[in-house]
Amino acid sequence: MAMVSMAFGVNTPTFPNHGRINRCGGMAFASLNNKASTSLGVRLTEGEGNLPKLVLSSPAGSEAEIYLFGGCITSWKVPSGKDLLFVRPDAVFNQKKPISGGVPHCFPQFGPGPIQQHGFARNMDWTVVDSENAEGNPVVTLELKDAPYSRAMWDFSFHALFKVTLNAKSLSTELTVKNTDNKAFSFSTALHAYFRASASDASVKGLKGCKTLNKDPDPKNPVEGREERDVVTFPGFVDCVYLDASSELQLDNGLGDLISIKNTNWSDAVLWNPYLQMEACYKDFVCVENAKIGSVQLEPEQTWTAVQHLSTV
Repeated sequence: MAMVSMAFGVNTPTFPNHGRINRCGGMAFASLNNKASTSLGVRLTEGEGNLPKLVLSSPAGSEAEIYLFGGCITSWKVPSGKDLLFVRPDAVFNQKKPISGGVPHCFPQFGPGPIQQHGFARNMDWTVVDSENAEGNPVVTLELKDAPYSRAMWDFSFHALFKVTLNAKSLSTELTVKNTDNKAFSFSTALHAYFRASASDASVKGLKGCKTLNKDPDPKNPVEGREERDVVTFPGFVDCVYLDASSELQLDNGLGDLISIKNTNWSDAVLWNPYLQMEACYKDFVCVENAKIGSVQLEPEQTWTAVQHLSTV
């Protein structure tokens, strides 16, 4: 029986009961049985920069791609073949900086703060700990644990799981963070989702009444306010936090797609478009991010979980 074999770095995962890892000369060789991977709708392959990438395929024809570096979802294609996510043209796939686009993780810090911008989760290799088939649709769970790199800037032991489920018209994620340390810690986090869009025509519903922290014109001194608009647009530079946001927003990407962005326990939302700061691509995307801006406090052995459900309307 044919096997798919690729050599990756030492953090290369295997799928329980569906693959194997053989270590030789400091390299890990991951193999996936073609039949097993096809039945699961999950394939491990090489992506840009020879980085390991998961490809999820549903029976209906939808597809998603996830890079293990950063645990970053870089593509979500609906059955028509249209990709609803966006990766910036200046994105690099060399592990020297985060992947710019898709759905990067911000953890354990959103934005600037005591450690590096948006934390370290988007700069580390995640591993696959589980894969399954739910009613014919692929489900994978990635894992991230503390390592010397993270401990150097955030000296805590933690265990994060990121479960991704692909359906015909939806892409769902569940992020769980557990404190595995013997002392309490706090964190903030977000899913920095980039959506393919015509920025000048895009709009978001569901934010009216939210308290806002507007970072335009001074990112270091956000202006507090309240959103009065039923429909929020992107007329220029936009960088605004919406506190206690609705559990469902609706994005009109200006390209003919309506995307429902539902969540559980992501209490806040962020809209961002860099406008002329990224002249090469700002017209082609908007960011609508589920976030937890306020600190989550976890005692030892406690967990925090948040769910995001993206679907076409």
